Amino acid sequence: MKEQNIPFLPGRELCRAFFKEEVLPILNQYFPGLPCSAGLLGYGSDVLGYDDETSTDHMWGPRFYLFLREEDLGLSEEIFLRLSENLPARFRGRWVHFSPPDPMDHGVRHACDPEGGPVQPLCWIQTFEAFFQSYLGIELGAEMDFADWLSFSEHRLLALSKADWYLDQLGLAPRLAPYAAYPDEIRRWLLASQWSLVAEEQAFAGRCAMTGDQLGSRLVAGRIVSRLMRICLLCARQYAPYSKWLGTAFGRLSLPEGLAAAMEEAVAGEDPDRRAEQLATAQMLTAEVQNRAMFGVELRRDLYFSRPIPVVWADRMAEALARPLTGSLARLPLMGSMSQLENLTALWDNPAQRTAMAEFYRRLAAK
Repeated sequence: MKEQNIPFLPGRELCRAFFKEEVLPILNQYFPGLPCSAGLLGYGSDVLGYDDETSTDHMWGPRFYLFLREEDLGLSEEIFLRLSENLPARFRGRWVHFSPPDPMDHGVRHACDPEGGPVQPLCWIQTFEAFFQSYLGIELGAEMDFADWLSFSEHRLLALSKADWYLDQLGLAPRLAPYAAYPDEIRRWLLASQWSLVAEEQAFAGRCAMTGDQLGSRLVAGRIVSRLMRICLLCARQYAPYSKWLGTAFGRLSLPEGLAAAMEEAVAGEDPDRRAEQLATAQMLTAEVQNRAMFGVELRRDLYFSRPIPVVWADRMAEALARPLTGSLARLPLMGSMSQLENLTALWDNPAQRTAMAEFYRRLAAK
């Protein structure tokens, strides 16, 4: 249950203040000189800076990860005990105590009143290597090929790239640096894939409308706009979040004037001719974003053969992007990564499936 009448403070600010003001003094008192790193990363809209009051109803509140060396992991229970004994029940008006994990709801915990008992804070104490392996499905620092990159959950990569370190005596931030953005060749292939997918449907929004299928026309327009949004994020060297936050992430980019409005009208507009025009405009403006970020490929608005449907021949952009690719990426069909297939979270957001997905890409490239 959400707490009432408490001014909202973004989770990143709340958790940082909580660690500095309440947790760190306890660690210094009971475990002086213990090498550790601590911060906020991984799951949660607060990690991404997208949280609001609605976010506070579960798994939200003063929390942190504490990472120890393998040889110090035996102190975990004592550290948790000291925190439990000494942390206040509330911080900045928010409960510090969390309910036990609910086995009927994926282990969700809720901030609540400890009712006079010891505080059970929402914190995780482990080695960073163990956290990384369980979170991303690969050993930290392992050598990676194209298939590994394409098998990662893009949303999880984003959450790692947004890590907020409060203390980093173990030097973990530099170890995360190689995962901060896609390597150039992977990014190029992903961009080419998105343009190729746009090209496959670029005339369909207009064609659906010609047959009177307005719903189908809007669905096609929505898919194309989603791919254009991903192109803009890739050009900014940012990972895309999963669908709930895709529009939020896109809206925070520096965009050409008129791009967001064109996308909005392409998806929500009532006039089918106007929808087709705005969809083509959105593609042209997205191409400008990419050309500023990488290189110039001239696109031109044209009619789709003899039909009154404006297109920009997005396949030309896909071909130009794919042309320099070599090796396995050059042999892969331009299909995008698994995590760009929205709503298949049972597949791409499960680290246990990552190895199988990587093998799928390797087999596909070997054909």
